[in-house]
Formats: sequence, C-alpha cells, structure tokens
Amino acid sequence: MPPNVKRTYGSRHERTTLPSSSPPSSPPLKRKRSFLEPISLQNLPPRPLVKRTKLSPSEGRTKKAKQPQKKLTQLHFCLDKTMLRTCPLCELSYMKGAPDDETLHQTHCARVRKGMEWGKEEEKEAVKANVREVAVGVRLKDGKQGRIICFNADVGGKIGSKLFALLETINRSLSSPAMTAEALQASKAYLFLLPPSTTSGREKIVGCVMAQQITTAMAIASPNEVKANRSDGSPATSELVAVDATTGLFCLPTPLPTPLGIPRIFVSSSHRRQRIASELLTAAAATFIHGCKLNPREGQVAFTQPTGDGNAVMRHWGLGGIRIYEG
Repeated sequence: MPPNVKRTYGSRHERTTLPSSSPPSSPPLKRKRSFLEPISLQNLPPRPLVKRTKLSPSEGRTKKAKQPQKKLTQLHFCLDKTMLRTCPLCELSYMKGAPDDETLHQTHCARVRKGMEWGKEEEKEAVKANVREVAVGVRLKDGKQGRIICFNADVGGKIGSKLFALLETINRSLSSPAMTAEALQASKAYLFLLPPSTTSGREKIVGCVMAQQITTAMAIASPNEVKANRSDGSPATSELVAVDATTGLFCLPTPLPTPLGIPRIFVSSSHRRQRIASELLTAAAATFIHGCKLNPREGQVAFTQPTGDGNAVMRHWGLGGIRIYEG
C-alpha cells in the first residue's frame, strides 16, 4: 500500500518567469479633467422624465371660457375733415394724431407763450462766453424789473445750445429760414431776462433781438412817394422795391450806408405790450459798436422784411428813420 504523501506550500514549484527584452510597463495614470475643457453631452446624466397629464375635453372648455374676450372698436374714415390743426396761441400748424407733430407743438407753444429758462448752467459759462450785462433794473409797464445781456451769436457750449434752440423757435414762429454761419459770426444776441418768481427758480428769457453788422440798406418810401407818378418827377411805384404790398411798405432802390441790421425780434406772447422789444433795440443801438451810439432816426439801423408786429415796432421805435435790408 503506497504511503500517503503530504504536500505543503513550500513544496510547490516556483514558476520561472522568462526574461523579457522590454522593461515592464507601468499601469496608465488617470488624468483629471480641466475646468476649461468642454463637457461632453454623453457624460451628462439623463434628465428625469416628467409625466404630462392630459386635460379632459370638459376641463379644456372651461379654461377657454374663463379667458376674457378683447373689446373690439369699429373705426371709420372721416374724409370730410382735415387732420391739420393751427394752434390759436402759437399759430403753429401741425398734424393732429401724429406723435412727433404733437410733441413739437407742445414744446414750441410753451416757448412762444412763456419763453425759455436761463439757469445756473448758463451762468457758469457766462465769463467764458464773454456774456456782458448791458442794462439792469429795466422797469416794464407792469412794474416788473429785468436785465439785458449780450454775447456773440456764434458762441459754443451750453449758451450756444440755448441760443440755437431759441432761434429755432423764433424762425418757426416767423416762418423764416435759419441764419447762416456767416451771419451768426457777424451778429450779437441781446436777451431780456426776468427774475424768477421763487428763490430757487430760474430766470426767464422773455425777449430776444439779433443785431447784425451790415453795410448798406434801403430807405422806406413815404406815402407821398408811393402815390406819386412819373409826370411830377417822383419815383413811380414800379421803380420801388415792394417789401409788403398788402401794408403798402415800399423802399427806394438806392442802397445807403447802414452799420446795424436787425434780422430777428422775438417777445413771448405772455409778455408783449411791455416795451421789451423797444428796450432791447435801444440797448443794441447803444452797445453794438463799442463807443458809438447809433441813432435810428438818422437811418443808422435797418430791419429785414418785417411781419405785421415787426412793422409796428419798427415804425414806433424808429420814428420813420428805419431802413430795410435783405438779410
């Protein structure tokens, strides 16, 4: 009977490893993902499915029935009425219903009736813009007192922007074209300022006169010269320059030397009949040329083609000596 053989761990044959020509490779290292690398959509977890509940036909009808129905308005074309309106206060024609026209009318009407403001922003630039105070304590008919300032019309900054907006209002009121850059360079602006009604308020620009340096102008023909005919040697109407035939304003065609021209006059409608225009014209005639006071009675001041109100101011202030020039 064969003997029992016991095998132990130590008696196991050790496995011989064959030598390899290349060194054993190390296991690959796992690289961490950078935050800047884009995340693949395949690595994102799937979104959980949301169960949608279907409404029964009766529930859908009740929800639709709860929504309020919009009120409809029936529109009609009105062909017998025009949408063009003319404001009785500022005499501006605008299209009613057009937002741009109505906004323009509101701004223009407020400036024509009440004037514009002269505040601290303009006063800060007064020294830089060479703004001069030519008259103070000017008393009006209603007892109020104001002052008159003067500066070059081609000024820049906030004062130039204020004057530009004021001239836009004046030109729109008079239906006049804008003054050219050459005319502004030869002009000065005279503003009449009224003090504020409250201590924290701003002064109001209630009047403006633009004074321009010119060379020649035409004398206004008298009524006798207009009525005269060729037979008695006086100039006939056909030889005169018609300025306003409806009011009988004619000029003699001969140009005469004239130093000062007035292309624009404006007074806010709520401050008229207070001698504001006359005070501004007097200040312009006295200070436009340094050290030389001009006399309108001697034909040293001329107006451009005046309106009805401008013609009345010209005859009242100039006492028949005002001339006309083409500005």
